[in-house]
Amino acid sequence: MVANQALNKLKVLLVMHECNPDWTSVPLVAFQYYRTLRQLSDVTLVTHCRNRRALSQAFPEDDIRYIDESALTRRYFKYVVDPLTVLAGNRVWQLFTAMAYPVYAEFNQGTYAALKDEVAAGEFDIVHAITPMMPRYPYKLSQVCQRHGIPFVLGPINGGLPYPKGFQDVASKDFAYFSALRSLGRNLIPDYRETYQRADLILAGSTHTLNLVQDLLNIEDERIRLFFENGINQSFVETMRRLKSVDDPVNLLFVGRLVALKGADMLLGAIAALPDSLKQNVRLRIVGDGVERSNLEAQTQQLGLQERVEFTGWVEQADILDYYAQADVFCFPSIKDFGGAVVMEAMATGLPCVAVNYGGVSEYITPETGFKIAPISRDYVTTNLTRHIGELVQNPQLRYDMSIRARQHAQSFMWENKAQVLMELYESLRMPQATARVAA
Repeated sequence: MVANQALNKLKVLLVMHECNPDWTSVPLVAFQYYRTLRQLSDVTLVTHCRNRRALSQAFPEDDIRYIDESALTRRYFKYVVDPLTVLAGNRVWQLFTAMAYPVYAEFNQGTYAALKDEVAAGEFDIVHAITPMMPRYPYKLSQVCQRHGIPFVLGPINGGLPYPKGFQDVASKDFAYFSALRSLGRNLIPDYRETYQRADLILAGSTHTLNLVQDLLNIEDERIRLFFENGINQSFVETMRRLKSVDDPVNLLFVGRLVALKGADMLLGAIAALPDSLKQNVRLRIVGDGVERSNLEAQTQQLGLQERVEFTGWVEQADILDYYAQADVFCFPSIKDFGGAVVMEAMATGLPCVAVNYGGVSEYITPETGFKIAPISRDYVTTNLTRHIGELVQNPQLRYDMSIRARQHAQSFMWENKAQVLMELYESLRMPQATARVAA
């Protein structure tokens, strides 16, 4: 029985430029997809050689193909990309992405050379390209998939989110004028548009990105669907909340990089505006670090909140659960976050969320699990943060009800559940009509 199940497993080729359990953000997200999909299917992973050490330690017996990097590319990244994309102490991600494209292009060509014959020979049932996750990268291997009738899945992709109109001051701090490089890339990068036309299924991590890709590339509805890129581990759902007495303060939590777009300054302003009767019953922990930390600490002093606000600095992912477990409400007034995994994590641990209603983050929160604030202006967001925090501080029953529903809602974000959905999508692409469409 076990042998037959093994023989019947789907053979999946995962293409992940970034995939690393020791890193954060996209590399860690990619690793979670790999970790869970390998339990359900016969997975071959192709990834960059920089991930070799961590992956070989995590899964030493797995079939992982590593694409080497040339000495020229290493020197280009070290002496050109890395130093020239930091301005005023900030990494300018739009510029970094554009300048680092040749590094990805080498990986893309290397993947094609290493795997094209196996794909053409039908060694894989599905080819799924996951990272990079930004919606402007070509995959040359999709040419072989189309030619030989192998379903090609792309995504989840996410990005392309502009700043809200009421926050142009923050946009200038983040060097948003470099965003023009996106449209330049879409027009100049070879095989970019063709990759999307060849894809049998495109997964979009937010409604904004889904609409953007459909409009720009004329993608039919049946070839694209919403699929949040982030997920949560079982440990978050199983986190035990501490017991509180009615006299305990209400603990607010913020987790994220301390940069202007994350809006921690608005959160401090909102707490300062609370009536004294509520303010004295509130504590805020700010978990994270970044270039705005000194400004935020100075603001805390100016507002007289030093007894109510704690800055923890950077916290390792393995230790973050303790901070969620000790909190009562999660506040995340980021004005430009297309992913926002911290909101998923907070909900999974049973925290009501107060966030800005913009980008992918707002799609996680329902009226039963938290409050969403339109990004009309800084004053509007701050005022409504004060209002919603006040509601939650005054109403323990509301906090309890939202906590229960947040944890329930977060079940769908678990990595194991997301992997199961992907397996169902893979199976649907293997249907005779899907294969016929690709072959045609």
